Amino acid sequence: MIYKVFDAEKRLRNIKLLLLDVDGVMTDGSIIYNSSGEEIKVFCVRDGLGIRMLMESGINVGVVTGRSSNALYHRCKNLHIQIILDGVSDKAAALEKITEKTGIKDNEIAYIGDDLPDISIMRKVGIPIAVADAHENVIEIAHMVTSAKGGAGAIREVCEAMIKAQGNWQDAVKRF
Repeated sequence: MIYKVFDAEKRLRNIKLLLLDVDGVMTDGSIIYNSSGEEIKVFCVRDGLGIRMLMESGINVGVVTGRSSNALYHRCKNLHIQIILDGVSDKAAALEKITEKTGIKDNEIAYIGDDLPDISIMRKVGIPIAVADAHENVIEIAHMVTSAKGGAGAIREVCEAMIKAQGNWQDAVKRF
């Protein structure tokens, strides 16, 4: 994990909610269709374990994405992610809905993104994070950049960093 802002690790201590983009973050950005035209997504199992560990450590996780898919809903159900905003064209406006609903402040939220539609929300959260293969404009505004690419362990990297920053790593490891 590359920390671009000197106090990024310190800011992780205050995070109560991690928001994720889907295509390019939870997945590698590929879109696969079967012969019936149904969209298929491939998710990283290590990312899933990181999400579970983070949630068990008391940090909530949600999804804000521009696309909609049944595969995403299945994955979120499996991981017990309840904050799902899909089909979103204005991610900054989606953040306002989330803060109103949860009572969590912008500076207590981290967001992982990879492409231009993520910039509006990344400018408003406490910790904007880019995956390693994100668009250069996203990397430019990120406070942290993962060493892993989207869909290949980037989320796990962030989850572990948050758990460690909040002093809960040993407890998280003991659960397994």
